[in-house]
Amino acid sequence: MIKNKWGCVSVVLLGFALFNTACAQNPPFTGRAYVAEERLVQNSTVLLNNAQYTIPLQKLEDLKIASVHFTNQYASVFDSLLNKYCKVEVFDGNGKNMNALAADLKWYNTIVLQVNDADLGNPLLLDFITTNQKIKRVIIAAFGNGTLLNKLNNTTVPVIWSERVSPVSASYAAQAIFGGVAVTQKLAKTYSPVYSSGMGFVSQQTRLQYSVPEDVGINSNNLQEIDQIAREAITQHATPGCVVLVAKDGKVIFNKAYGYHTYDNVTPDKLTDIFDLASMTKISATTVETMQLVDQGKLSVENNLGDYLPLARTSNKNDVKLREVLLHQAGFIPDIQSFEKVKPSDHSTDSSAAYPTRVSEHYFLRKDYFKDVMLPDMLSSPLKTRGQYVYSDVSMLFMQEVVESITSVPENVYVQQQFYTPLGMQTAGFLPLHRFSQAQIIPTENDQEYRMSLLDGYVHDPTAALKGGVAGHAGLFAGANDVAILYQMLLNKGTYGGVQYFKPEVVDLFTSKQSPVSRRGLGFDRWDPIADRHYPSKLASDQTFGHTGFTGTCVWVDPKYNLVYIFLSNRVNPNVGSKLGSLNIRPRIQDVVYEAINKGM
Repeated sequence: MIKNKWGCVSVVLLGFALFNTACAQNPPFTGRAYVAEERLVQNSTVLLNNAQYTIPLQKLEDLKIASVHFTNQYASVFDSLLNKYCKVEVFDGNGKNMNALAADLKWYNTIVLQVNDADLGNPLLLDFITTNQKIKRVIIAAFGNGTLLNKLNNTTVPVIWSERVSPVSASYAAQAIFGGVAVTQKLAKTYSPVYSSGMGFVSQQTRLQYSVPEDVGINSNNLQEIDQIAREAITQHATPGCVVLVAKDGKVIFNKAYGYHTYDNVTPDKLTDIFDLASMTKISATTVETMQLVDQGKLSVENNLGDYLPLARTSNKNDVKLREVLLHQAGFIPDIQSFEKVKPSDHSTDSSAAYPTRVSEHYFLRKDYFKDVMLPDMLSSPLKTRGQYVYSDVSMLFMQEVVESITSVPENVYVQQQFYTPLGMQTAGFLPLHRFSQAQIIPTENDQEYRMSLLDGYVHDPTAALKGGVAGHAGLFAGANDVAILYQMLLNKGTYGGVQYFKPEVVDLFTSKQSPVSRRGLGFDRWDPIADRHYPSKLASDQTFGHTGFTGTCVWVDPKYNLVYIFLSNRVNPNVGSKLGSLNIRPRIQDVVYEAINKGM
């Protein structure tokens, strides 16, 4: 690995720069050459023994997956692609006793074996396959001449066989397992009594594919300006670092990390880093939960707050319609007081039964503070601008109360169980320190006014912090790949991985323009028809929906171009600054993508 002055890492594997890893510069294996090799791989990859439709894998939430390689020289490529879709533990079986390997795999119910002709010359490995296919879900990815199939005559589990042996074939086979690519070919000739000419199962693409810009008709050179704009953001101290991801036509074609976690230039940003999404929480958690409840007939946006919240019935919020709430037209104030209102007796530096709510590393809030102080403030707040568009965090705080009252499940638990885990989103969730180390989480502000610490893994938003990190308007953390998965599902009209999360008409209802006085959809922000605002960018179409986040994040989905654009940064580190906005970093990068699409190859 070679670091350059931007703290980016270029990964080159035997002359093949496979994907847009962090700051990959001038790869010797060009995009056109990659696409040419991919076509050869596609035309020589066959799926066998899939009568039970094991491939592509489904119900990821039920799977504990291990990948075992022996002498496959491209195992690292294969395994890295598997881990784009689901958490997969990697084991090196080369030279290992098969009984010891079986013991290591005890706790995994799904085993992916990477094999070639040399590996299958080991009778102990063949016995291992025969034994384990009876008790576990086993999938074989086989690479090399078709004569190796003769050694798998006793195998009843799915076999993805690729005649070509290259990093691209390793990538393709891994993606096929999860439905990132479709397998359509049949055996061209007979290799054994079991594997005869014309055999082969067809699978469908059901999840994101990972490829290069040329695969969707874009010249990689036309995206190089993204590097320049990202570096400008860093050198101008608009943000210490950022991650950019672009998916088009169901394929991730650009994904790069730039800069460092902080301006001390110690820890480079990585593609797998986890960011505080700030107000992207509004649509990535609260709104998608609302959509599912609408889809299930458990909630109507035409009903009033008082229909769901008993405490609202004696307040001025009783007859406020959920439609008004989601459009930010309910007349709510933008936010309620947060740390300014906390009394010394309300917090402690140590946790206890009396102070259970962790706000930051050494800041614990007293029990029931939200119920006793914050919720009454919300309910008693004035309605000054009803019918007008006034962006309000209070809107999504109320929506959190609504959805939790319907499901009787905390929002963070509900979205994890219903969306993030089934979708294969490994980093997404509230309270990231419960699952990840601070080393993987991008820090935000160095708060020396209230929390007296660098916020690393603790939500930046003060109101969300006082709610313990789980709020309807802020608190969600995720990496770029997970954000891409969620919004590809929305671009797919509610379907991903072969599962329908909501009906297309529900997606259309929430993401289309719904307000007579603003650009907004239900929960979602949208393209602004006022031309000189250029929002979210100059070239975005009028179908575009998404949201920004105060910490320096955004996601925009443009159905006209079949496009998902994601920008994640920590522009509030070490303190809140305005340069990311004044330099128009996010929209300028977005427009580079549109320009590249329009230029073509």
